[in-house]
Amino acid sequence: MTADELADERPGPAVARAATAWASVAVLTATSFALVTGEFLPPSLLPALAADLGTTEGRAGQAVTATAFAALLTAPTIGLLVPRLERRALLSVLAVAAGLSNIGVALSGDLTVLLLSRLLLGAAVGGFWAMSLAVAAQLTAPRHLGRAITAVNTGGTLATVAGVPLGIWLDALVDWRTVFAGVGVLTLGVAVALRLVLPEVPAAASTGLRALHRTLRLPGVALGLLGHALVMLGNFAAFTYVRAALGIDPSLGTGGAALLIATFGVASLVGGVVTGMVVDHHLRALRRGAPVLLAAAVAALGPAAGHPWLLTTAVVVWGAVFGGWLIVVTAWIGRAAPADLEPGGGLVVAGYQLAITLGAGVGGVVVDAHGIRTTLLLAAAAALVGGVLFGRRAGSAAPVAAAP
Repeated sequence: MTADELADERPGPAVARAATAWASVAVLTATSFALVTGEFLPPSLLPALAADLGTTEGRAGQAVTATAFAALLTAPTIGLLVPRLERRALLSVLAVAAGLSNIGVALSGDLTVLLLSRLLLGAAVGGFWAMSLAVAAQLTAPRHLGRAITAVNTGGTLATVAGVPLGIWLDALVDWRTVFAGVGVLTLGVAVALRLVLPEVPAAASTGLRALHRTLRLPGVALGLLGHALVMLGNFAAFTYVRAALGIDPSLGTGGAALLIATFGVASLVGGVVTGMVVDHHLRALRRGAPVLLAAAVAALGPAAGHPWLLTTAVVVWGAVFGGWLIVVTAWIGRAAPADLEPGGGLVVAGYQLAITLGAGVGGVVVDAHGIRTTLLLAAAAALVGGVLFGRRAGSAAPVAAAP
C-alpha cells in the first residue's frame, strides 16, 4: 500500500479537502524554517556570544536548553491552553512571539535576559510543531498528506542543519547580535505571510487531557516516545557542541568546520527525501538501524580526527540519519494515533524538545567538566539505548504512512 493510500484511511476534518492548499503548505514550511533557524543559531555563535556576555561556552549553550525547555512545556499543553482558538490566528501569534524573542536576544545585555528571551522562542517553537501535523491535515487532500508532512518537516530539518553553518558564515561578517536581529525580522515577515495566505483552520474537536492520556495508552506509544527522546538526546548532546567536536581536529580550521557542517546539512536533506521514499516499505530496518548508525557516527567523531575521509563519512552518516528521523517518528505517531493528531504531534514534539533540553544542558556540564570526547561517547550511548527501545516498541503501532 502506498503512502497516499494509507493517508486516505486517516480521519480528517468533517469535510475532506478535494484539493491541497500548496501555498499554505509552503508558508508552513517557511515558518518551520524561520523558527528552527532561530532555535539553533546559538551553537554556531557560542564563542562570540560567550565572550561578549562574559561567560563560558557551556553556560552560553544553555540558550538552547532554555528554548527547548519552554517548547517541552508548551508542545503537549498548547491545545489545552487555547482549545477553541482558530489555528491560523494561533500560528501567526506564535510566529510574532518568535520574531520578538530573537530581537530580544539581540538587545540582551547579560545571559539572564538572553535566556528569558529564549524562553519565549521555545514556547513558539513548541506550539507550532504541536499544531503542524493537525493543521497540515486540514490543508491537504488526504492523498497528499504524506507530501505535506514531509514538506513541513523539511523546513525544520533544513533550519536545524543550516542554522549552524549560516551562523558561522555570518559571524565572520557581522556581530552576533545583528544575526539574531535579522532572523527576528525574517520571522515577523513569516507571521504576516501566515495571516495572509492560510485559510481559517478550526481547532481540533478534542485537545484535552483525556486525549493526551488516551494517546499515551495506545500500544507501544509510551516506550516508543521514550526511545525517540533518547535517540534525539544523544543527537543534540553532540550537535549543540559541534564546533567543539570538530575542534578536536585542529587542522580543519573555521573554514573546514563550516564546510563539514554544511555537508551535514546536505546529507540531512538527502536523508529526509530518501527516508520519505522508503519508510513505508522498510520501516523495520529504519527504526532499528537508524539509531545504531547515528550512535556509531557520533562516537566516531573523536577517533576520526586527523583522518579526513573517516571524519567526513561520520558527518555524512550522522546527517543522513538525523534528516530522516522526524519523518519516521511523525509518520509513526500519525498512524498510531490517527484520531488524536494534535495531542500525538504534541507528544512527539515534547519528546524532541526534552531531548534538546537534556542534551544541551547535560552536554554543557560534561563539556565544561570532562571535555568534548566524553560528551560524544555519552551521546552515542544514549542514542543506542533509545534505538533499542524505539526499535522494539514502535513496531507495535499501526503501519507508518510514509511521505512519498
